[in-house]
Amino acid sequence: MSSRLLTLRSFFENPIFLSAISSWFLAQVLKALIVVLKPARHPGRNVVKTFLWETGGMPSSHAALVTAMALAVALRDGFGSDLFVVSFFLAMIVIRDAMGVRRSSGLQAKALNVLGKLSAEKMKIEYLPVKEVYGHTPLEVAVGSLLGIFIACAYFYL
Repeated sequence: MSSRLLTLRSFFENPIFLSAISSWFLAQVLKALIVVLKPARHPGRNVVKTFLWETGGMPSSHAALVTAMALAVALRDGFGSDLFVVSFFLAMIVIRDAMGVRRSSGLQAKALNVLGKLSAEKMKIEYLPVKEVYGHTPLEVAVGSLLGIFIACAYFYL
């Protein structure tokens, strides 16, 4: 086998990669299942859209991925390693962004769309709504982080 194929194979067999991608994937699957369980007008379309594209919701796939990645680095290289420190702070930035900045901007976009729609109706003009990007609640982040912790531990201890 060529060295390039061995390198690629070792990447996909790396427990840090496997922990991170598995956590993200499982969080997205759980999020899609929650959409299925909720009454909706177009559940099939909503499930695919949720799995592939939607942000926000329970559990946070952002938190699951970065938590699994950081813990997997710590379990392999140690909590004192440089790579864990970088992974830890990257996780904190991603989680803070998912829970704070994106959530706030999503709430502001929702309010702007309500105001724009009301103004457009009153003034009889066209209003094109802005995209409402949903962030995560603290509970969604906590559940995603726990999912990431469990998956990383599973890869290293099972």
